[in-house]
Amino acid sequence: MDLFPLWLSLGVSLTATALTLLLGVPMAWVLARKRFPGRNFLEALVVLPLVLPPTVLGYYLLLLLGRRGPVGAALAALGAEIAFTWRAAVVAAVVGSIALLIKAAQAGFESVDRQLEQAARTLGRSEWGVFWSVTLPLAWRAVLAGTILAFCRAMGEFGITLMLAGSIPGRTQTLPLAIYDHVQANQMREANALALIAVGVVALLVFGLSRFARVRF
Repeated sequence: MDLFPLWLSLGVSLTATALTLLLGVPMAWVLARKRFPGRNFLEALVVLPLVLPPTVLGYYLLLLLGRRGPVGAALAALGAEIAFTWRAAVVAAVVGSIALLIKAAQAGFESVDRQLEQAARTLGRSEWGVFWSVTLPLAWRAVLAGTILAFCRAMGEFGITLMLAGSIPGRTQTLPLAIYDHVQANQMREANALALIAVGVVALLVFGLSRFARVRF
């Protein structure tokens, strides 16, 4: 059995989760702690990937990042490509999963007592210091929950990936795409084996991290 889709999915999901943390945590903090014009629009934009059909998101990303798209054409001129490469699978996973992390982390940050943050400021802490020494330590379980959800969503991403990266065996065929292709070819034994692997990986991750989240520091 070819396990390339499994390794690709794991690599894509880990990379996408790292990028989601990098982009999503600051955005969640801004939405939780700042009031500014356009905030409601930004919140709606964050939730949009959860309500739009994945194929619609994939189609517009393809228009944007494909060779004839504005971003894709600029990258092609520099000798780089995104569409129909493993990078496209990462982009698809980030777009599909980032809202889950942002909303979970935002709820965690909003639950932190602002008086504790203000006390840290009066002791001379900068905003950056307050975040790392007070806000994040008190909200880390929510951030971890969002991270788990984002990783699992990235592992299961299908529609956006199919539109933007395609299902190219040995290149962009992730685990969900491989399962779909095996079912389409009536190769049920292979499809069942890959499906069981996917369930096992996600269940093991969720169980392990949920146990870790119960640890008291």
